[in-house]
Amino acid sequence: MKIRTFGFAALLCSAAFAGSAIAQDHQTMQGMKMGSMTMPAGGEVVGVGDLEISGGFAKAMLPGQPVGGGFLTVKNKGSSDDRLVSVTSPNADEVQLHEMAMTDNVMKMRELKDGIAVPAGQTVTLAPGGLHLMFQKVKTPFKQGDKVPVTLSFEKAGKVDLVLNVLSAQGK
Repeated sequence: MKIRTFGFAALLCSAAFAGSAIAQDHQTMQGMKMGSMTMPAGGEVVGVGDLEISGGFAKAMLPGQPVGGGFLTVKNKGSSDDRLVSVTSPNADEVQLHEMAMTDNVMKMRELKDGIAVPAGQTVTLAPGGLHLMFQKVKTPFKQGDKVPVTLSFEKAGKVDLVLNVLSAQGK
């Protein structure tokens, strides 16, 4: 899969298609600077197996934005590793697991087709500018105050339903 890269100074750019994946300037979508991000409090706390999922939220979508972002924290209280392998939502035709990372002073976004590892005894945070959920082909753009139901599928713990509160486009 070809990966599209974007610089920090880029403003909201139009979506670029690379195969069936959509790449875009997530930094603008987030409305936050790298390094100053915090997870907002709130959202429900749910458990499945040895996992506890909390702090879930999605961001309101800006006009013309073709994709939406979702974020949460997964705490593995068990003694064996697990993996978030997929996510579904009735609000989007597809939900991908993504990662953003700096490479040679350029922000790169890529889909994690093998999922997101949740090591035993550790906490993994999906947050703006890093690991995140990417809602593709959203049926209705997310608006602040909406709720987005998702089903998380873990390799060992199984499936769990969660509702993400939609915060402002800046994640507040």
